[in-house]
Amino acid sequence: MKANIHVIKKQRVYSVEFKREIVSQFESGSYSVLQLSKLYEISNSLIYDWIYKFSNFNEKGQRVVEMKASSSEKLKALEKRIKELERAVGQKQIKIDYLETLIDVASDGLKYDIRKNGNTPQSSGSENIRPKK
Repeated sequence: MKANIHVIKKQRVYSVEFKREIVSQFESGSYSVLQLSKLYEISNSLIYDWIYKFSNFNEKGQRVVEMKASSSEKLKALEKRIKELERAVGQKQIKIDYLETLIDVASDGLKYDIRKNGNTPQSSGSENIRPKK
């Protein structure tokens, strides 16, 4: 015998402050409705409802129209910028690893711990170089 199983939908409730914050982010131009929808996992229609209800610029009888093509282009440009920055960070990390290895090799070759004494002033000759312990 098969049991009757019903899926109960959980409904999220948003505070008025949160709704106003979403509307202000849209009005400031920081985010598009599409971006806010993806960021907060809220449907576009719900965000538009909040804009109609809480917007400072919305007059009765007017509709909010957003160019979806421009928002998707803006989103793609931001994603591209993120990839560029991640690549730059990766390159800097490789350079840091290389320089740290170079310091280690130089320390072994000179028999002197460069890292430990990196803040001391340089001497004019090799008479002050102490061997590693």
